[in-house]
Amino acid sequence: MARRFYFGVRTFVRPFVTLIWNPRVTGLENVPTEGGFIIASNHLSNVDSFVLPVAFPRQIRFVAKESLWTQKGPRGRLLNWFFTAVDAVPVNREALSSGKGALQSALIILREGAGFGIYPEGSRSRDGLLHPGKQGAAWLALESGCPVIPVGLKGTEQLMAKKIPERGAVSVRIGAAIDFSDIDPGASKGLKRRLMTARIMDEIQQLSGQSRSDVPTSSARAEI
Repeated sequence: MARRFYFGVRTFVRPFVTLIWNPRVTGLENVPTEGGFIIASNHLSNVDSFVLPVAFPRQIRFVAKESLWTQKGPRGRLLNWFFTAVDAVPVNREALSSGKGALQSALIILREGAGFGIYPEGSRSRDGLLHPGKQGAAWLALESGCPVIPVGLKGTEQLMAKKIPERGAVSVRIGAAIDFSDIDPGASKGLKRRLMTARIMDEIQQLSGQSRSDVPTSSARAEI
């Protein structure tokens, strides 16, 4: 039922997104046609979790703090509708802060053969730079065996501006599954995660064209 609702909403929303913003989406051929997969993307705006499901041909699920389902007023109803529509997984604040609950929920999603979206920086970039990645995507790849598909978003921060951005200003560049085969299989899991994370961030940077920052994002929230 949730899957039908997701694609029903996507079918309804996509023409409006195309008409108003006309996002440029490239690399759709890199999206696996079956099985679980991990989307590792840069994070420029709160609407990134809206843009990605619209751009991708397969369902992408996210985790989000459970309080987003219970906010009051029109904004709360809109958030409730959206996160229900995209079949997001509510996780309590304590679990999100530790990261463990979010990643365990993500692992279940991947083992069910679905796509999962993660922002390795941990939270959105407020200065437009690409910040160091956390190891959640690498951990999921090691534990699930699913491919990591890098994504570079550009221009999504303009969608929250008061002025309507120029059509075509937003782009979604989807890269090929990252090859980790040259990493020593005998290395410790910790070393593997560090090497994989470095490669994931390099691939995202090539797709997004962002300059790099050595400073982690200030938020301690999980990668949602």
